[in-house]
Amino acid sequence: MAVQESGEMYLETILILTQRSQAVRAIDVGEYMGFSKPSVSRALGLLKKNGLAVTDEAGHISLTEAGEKKAKSIYERHTVLTKLFVGLGVDEETAAEDACRIEHYMSDKTFDAIKAHMAKYASKLPKE
Repeated sequence: MAVQESGEMYLETILILTQRSQAVRAIDVGEYMGFSKPSVSRALGLLKKNGLAVTDEAGHISLTEAGEKKAKSIYERHTVLTKLFVGLGVDEETAAEDACRIEHYMSDKTFDAIKAHMAKYASKLPKE
């Protein structure tokens, strides 16, 4: 099932917030993304309808197995692309912003090629 860019952003955000706290609520997602409560509510409804997220009786959001898989895929793209851009000399903030834009449109084939390229030259990059 294809998820639009906005849905991918919500999935990625829920994943990131889940790594910080086990109790993620709609208000947390809205604050992190800078979106209104109605926008978050609508997006979460779509994620739930598509079987990517669930909420419990306390209103805590969690990703389903499919949702977590998609979120991890998007987050991996984000982190790999950010590292690539920083390695090219782009400042961290710009690199992260550009990675966020590109991660949603890049084909799996191109992303796999980037990962392979980075792995090939990883030993030649300066250590962090």
